[in-house]
Amino acid sequence: MAYASALLRDPARTYRDIDLAGRTAAADGPALVQLLYEELMQALRVAAWAADRDQYTTKSERVTRATAILFALEANLDFERGGAVSQALARFYAGCRKQVVEAAIGSNGDRFRAVAAELEEIAGAWRQARAA
Repeated sequence: MAYASALLRDPARTYRDIDLAGRTAAADGPALVQLLYEELMQALRVAAWAADRDQYTTKSERVTRATAILFALEANLDFERGGAVSQALARFYAGCRKQVVEAAIGSNGDRFRAVAAELEEIAGAWRQARAA
């Protein structure tokens, strides 16, 4: 019964995965982008925590997740309709990825927190746009 044993290995991760699946099931495009930002910032904060405590496995997992989310955000930009905004976001996401990879080399969480802070401003704009 591999399924049950995989669930029991990391109950917290299982809960997060189920929660994420539930939140994405009924979400529209802007809600999914907002959710990606939230997950990205969470991954960066946990990577910062892990870096500060020399938790290399956790840091690596969160860096991988953050990088994948940044690639997903960039891959879903609509350059035809988004024009200069899409191009600016693509450059921003590429810069964030570079900062995350450089931060992953070290053992100081401050660089991860700095990227999360930069993303918070854009995430706030998504929240405002969805609320309007």
